[in-house]
This record gives sequence, C-alpha cells and structure tokens, in this order.
Amino acid sequence: MESLVIPVIILTVVAAGVALAARAINTRQAAVKQAGTALTPDPVEVARLAAAKLSEDQHRRLYALIAQGQAMAAIKLYYESTGDGLRASRDAVGALAAHPQPYRSPSAEPAEVESDDDDTPQRFPYRYRAIASKGDVTREVSSNMLNDEIYGRIRTLARSGDTEAAANALIRHSDITIKQAREFIALLDD
Repeated sequence: MESLVIPVIILTVVAAGVALAARAINTRQAAVKQAGTALTPDPVEVARLAAAKLSEDQHRRLYALIAQGQAMAAIKLYYESTGDGLRASRDAVGALAAHPQPYRSPSAEPAEVESDDDDTPQRFPYRYRAIASKGDVTREVSSNMLNDEIYGRIRTLARSGDTEAAANALIRHSDITIKQAREFIALLDD
C-alpha cells in the first residue's frame, strides 16, 4: 500500500498540470478569437490621421522614402517624428503607402475636398525628380507637375501591371514623350 502512495501523488500532480495547461490554452484561444473579431481600423482613416501628425517637411520626406521603396527608413522617420510606437508607426506607414494623403496644413478647412482628377495637373513651386533604374539602365524625370503623391500613384499603376495608364499619367504630369514615359515605367514594373 505504501508503494502506491508516491505514484498516486505523481499522477495527481500531472493531472492538475494538464488541467491548468488546458485551461490556459482555452483562455488564450478565446482571447485570440475575440481579438480577431474586433473591428479593424479603416486603413484610409489610419492614413488620414497619420498624415495629420506630420509637418510639411516630414510629410514630403516620408513620401520620398516610400516612393524610393525604403520602407524601413520611412517607418523610422515616422517613429522619430511622431513618437508613436514601432507597431503603430509600421501600420501608419503601410496605410500612407497604400492610401496616399496630400499634406494639409493644420489650419486647412476639413470640409475642403481635393479632387482626384488628374486631367489638369497643378504646378508646384519646386521641381520633383523621379529616378528609376534597373541594372545599368537609369532614367530620370524632372517636373514641377509631379510630387510624392502623384509619383506614388504612377508607381502603383506600374507595379500593378497597368503600364499604359502609368505612362499616360507620367506624360500628363511631365514634359516627356510617350516613348520616354514607357521606358521609365518599364524600369518600375518589377
């Protein structure tokens, strides 16, 4: 009888451990399931709020990094500029890249709606340089009708496979020929 006491104690401890582990797993799965059903924030709203936290210079530099494909540098810039956490900075930069936002000064009217129509390009007080390269081939477009947002849209069109629309948008916002635009876009669509 004494020889059975120790195995019974061990068996009881193991059963209690298994029961606690099962309870912890169930609690964790319930938390994950509940987090999965929680409302995810609208990425357009995330992008709008993220853009509002940036100064004009920070906004321009951030979109320049996004346009150059330097996501880590863009996240670092956003992180240092806003003081948001690293995960929030990553999410904000991702939303800004997917849903480009124009810079709005803090005093701008919120009711002011900007047109998405690219038929009449606006001229900016600075010349924007867009550079694309692949291997030994490098092309540059310089125009005062381009900015980070427009160039981002052109890159998105090129990468999604709509090269003709990207080339047409590029010639609408610069003073280059369709042939030059197609050569430039060909370097972007990888």
